[in-house]
Amino acid sequence: MNALKEALSAQNLEKNLKFFAKLNLGLLLTAVGIALFKTPNHFAFGGTSGLSILLAALFPQINVGGFMWIINAALVVLGYIFLGLGCMGWTVYSSFALSFFVSLCEGIWPLTASITGDTLLELVFAVALPAVGSAIVFDIGASTGGTDIVALILAKHTSMEIGRALMVSDLLIVGSAAVVFGLDTGLYCILGLVGKAFVVDGVIENINLRKVCTVITANPEPIQEFILNVLHRSATVEQAYGAYTHHELSVLMTVLTRREAARLRNFLREHDKRAFITIVNSSEIIGKGFRAV
Repeated sequence: MNALKEALSAQNLEKNLKFFAKLNLGLLLTAVGIALFKTPNHFAFGGTSGLSILLAALFPQINVGGFMWIINAALVVLGYIFLGLGCMGWTVYSSFALSFFVSLCEGIWPLTASITGDTLLELVFAVALPAVGSAIVFDIGASTGGTDIVALILAKHTSMEIGRALMVSDLLIVGSAAVVFGLDTGLYCILGLVGKAFVVDGVIENINLRKVCTVITANPEPIQEFILNVLHRSATVEQAYGAYTHHELSVLMTVLTRREAARLRNFLREHDKRAFITIVNSSEIIGKGFRAV
């Protein structure tokens, strides 16, 4: 019994360490995108970083990281008043950790102008790095803090559509950027706002992408053994028959990674050329061996 408890404790510790490492990696990538690419080019796409970029331009005594500390602290206080800290989970940590990472990046690489001088190139990185960082954080069930606290408050206390409310606030920040920094910067911010939504969704789907493989064969044993003993996966087996031949067949359904699906396809090509296989992409697999229910 003690050995079982120790094993479970070790598994939980490893799981928590992986979660914490992924959370901080996502927040660090987001911070690098903000400090190195958003701030020097005044790319105020929205959210706390966009508002901080605007405020830092209007009040240059405080840098972007400093304003993120102030705004996120104010949002955490509002969250505590309206939600209680227990309802916000890792959002409190994420809010302050992101502010810390941005301040750290600004301390290491204090930039007052674009790194490359190529605005479009830097727009790509200003979108991609925070989008990949956010996708990593969202994938583990956490958030990057900031406006997510506003979303939680709106969800609990109003019937307002959260997505629309946050989009309106982002558009107001983008519009303000156009007034403060010029029309060209405002147009880049619009491109960044649109691009961010698509990139986050795309990255999340690719992180979770799995292959649902369905194999129809008259000789299931070698395939089943390959899936179980070589790929170390499981499969669901059903009995069927061919509509044309009326021969008895077996249908094996299994979920694999891209690499494993390619190995299964090559195995069938070599050992069962009469087998029929379909491979379908899926980004939502919930169950044992994949994402928990």
